[in-house]
Amino acid sequence: MYDVLAEHYHLRFADWDASIARQAESLGDLIRRETGLEAPRILDCACGVGTQALGLAARGFPVTGSDLSAPALERARREASARGLTIDFHQADLRDLAAVPGDDYDVLLAADNAVPHLMSDDDLETAARSMRAKLTPGGLAVISIRDYDELRKERPLVEPPSFFEGGGVKRFSHQVWEWTADDRYRLHMYLTLEDEGEWRTLYFVSYYRALLRAEFEAAYLAAGFDRVRWVEPEESGFYQPIAVAR
Repeated sequence: MYDVLAEHYHLRFADWDASIARQAESLGDLIRRETGLEAPRILDCACGVGTQALGLAARGFPVTGSDLSAPALERARREASARGLTIDFHQADLRDLAAVPGDDYDVLLAADNAVPHLMSDDDLETAARSMRAKLTPGGLAVISIRDYDELRKERPLVEPPSFFEGGGVKRFSHQVWEWTADDRYRLHMYLTLEDEGEWRTLYFVSYYRALLRAEFEAAYLAAGFDRVRWVEPEESGFYQPIAVAR
């Protein structure tokens, strides 16, 4: 999904730049509070097109980014250059971050529900071990995921459409969730754009595991993290629950 979504990713937001700044404020405050450091070194290991990495770098954090998707990384590099930001980007799977230089990051960040793409317990624990190997002793993994403890009870089928007019492009987006098991669903994303008076729809599909908090915690504790605590949106100001694993 992310290879083909990369060039259109900003259109999912009413104002992508405003969202970049807003997310960086919430995450930056949380990271500084949790680490006690003014400028901790951050590896955004699921950086995509840069939504979090760009904002954090603009707020003075030393940021490195990595992602599995080459087109997403190319977009992130262009966006960083256009903003005058210095961010090194590397292609790497969450389960094997060896291609990213360094093993002394203060923070490993994976936002926007990236970790639930890992569909098995083995993959989840492998990714947790890979993250831990990149962290300095006492470092933090900061990971945001949807609240699947509640969503698995509700089993929603549709995310209601959102309509935007910013950037000179009228558009609306919505999602259909096709549940294939109690803890699995196929996400169908539709982005409909007005183009010279005509409307066209772009379609994207991906797969997720509806990961319970207890399942997440078990994997990260097994990988060698000492403890996991959850920071709710009411506390962080971020739009998803955040797991902080030390």
